[in-house]
Amino acid sequence: MIKIGIVGGTGYTGVELLRILARHPQAQLAAVTSRAEAGMPVADLFPSLRGSIDIVFSDPASAGLERCDLVFFATPNGVAMNQAPALLEAGVKVVDLSADFRLKDIGEWEKWYKQKHAAPEWVAQAVYGLPEVHRERIRSSQLVANPGCYPTAVQLGFLPLLEAGVVDAEHLIADAKSGVSGAGRKAEVNILFAEASDNFSAYGVPGHRHWPEIRQGLAGVAGKPVGLTFVPHLTPMIRGIHATLYARISREADFQKLFEDRYRNESFVDVLPPGRHPDTRSVRASNLCRIAVHRPQGGDTLVVLSVIDNLTKGAAGQAVQNMNLLFGLPETLGLDHVPVVP
Repeated sequence: MIKIGIVGGTGYTGVELLRILARHPQAQLAAVTSRAEAGMPVADLFPSLRGSIDIVFSDPASAGLERCDLVFFATPNGVAMNQAPALLEAGVKVVDLSADFRLKDIGEWEKWYKQKHAAPEWVAQAVYGLPEVHRERIRSSQLVANPGCYPTAVQLGFLPLLEAGVVDAEHLIADAKSGVSGAGRKAEVNILFAEASDNFSAYGVPGHRHWPEIRQGLAGVAGKPVGLTFVPHLTPMIRGIHATLYARISREADFQKLFEDRYRNESFVDVLPPGRHPDTRSVRASNLCRIAVHRPQGGDTLVVLSVIDNLTKGAAGQAVQNMNLLFGLPETLGLDHVPVVP
C-alpha cells in the first residue's frame, strides 16, 4: 500500500482527489492537512465522503507527512515551493497540483505569479506530469509538476499536429471555456451563482498564467518556439473544459488517422469518429480527454475540439495517473470509472 498525505484537502481539487483515492486499491490515506479545519472529520466537511473516508483533518505541523510515501499538494500557488523541499529531502515523492514547479524559466514564473520562487533548485528536477508526453520520465522522478486544466486540454489537442509538423506552429489559437469550479472553492463575486449563472464571458485576454505553461509544453513538442493566442472563458456550469483549437495546415496529411494513431494506446484520450462534436458532459467526473478533428469547408484551417473535466483529467485524476506511474502500478488503476450523466 502507498502511504499518502494530502496538503490542502478542503478545496474542490482536494475533495476530488479524496473521492478517487477512496476507491484506489493501493492507496492508504495517512494525513489530510488543514490548519483551519484541524480536528474535524473530513466527511463532516464533505458529506459525500461519509462511509468512504474516516480520517480527520490534521495541522500540517503535526501531520507526519515526512513518513508518507507520497504527498499531494492541492494548495494555492506558492505553498508547495516552501513546504515540498523538506519532504523531498526526506525521500518522499511529491505530486504538486499547483503551478509552483511547472515553468522551467524561473524569471518567467516570477513574472506571472508575482512572487519570488522559494525553491528554484527543485524546478530543474521536477518532471512535467503530462503522461501522454513524459510517461517514462515521470516513472523515474521524485517530483511531478501536475499540469493545469487548460494546458492539459490544449496540449493534448495540438500535440499530434505539432509532433507531425503539419501545421504552422507560429500561429496557433486556443479558444477555451471552463466551468466555475476552475476558480476554486472560494468566495468571489464573479463566481457567485447570481453572477455566473445565465452568463458567459471571456477573461484574462491580455495574459493568463496558463499561457506560458501551454507555450512551454507545445514548444517542447514542436522542437522550437510556438506562437499562441490563448483566450479563456467562464461558462455557467460547475465543471468541465471545452477547448476549440485552430491551426493552419502547412502540409497535407490524413489528420483523422494522425490523431487515431497517436492516441491509439492512450487509455485516457478518446479520438472520436469523423464529424463528431465532444461535449463536456461526456467526460464529467472521469479522467478522459475526448477529441475530435475537423476541417471546415475543406479549407486550410484545422479545428480540434478537446474536452476534459477540469477537476479530474485537469487536476486530481491526472495526479493519480502520475501516482500510478511513480509507483509502477497500472496507469488506469483507480481511474477507470465512467463519466457521470446527466
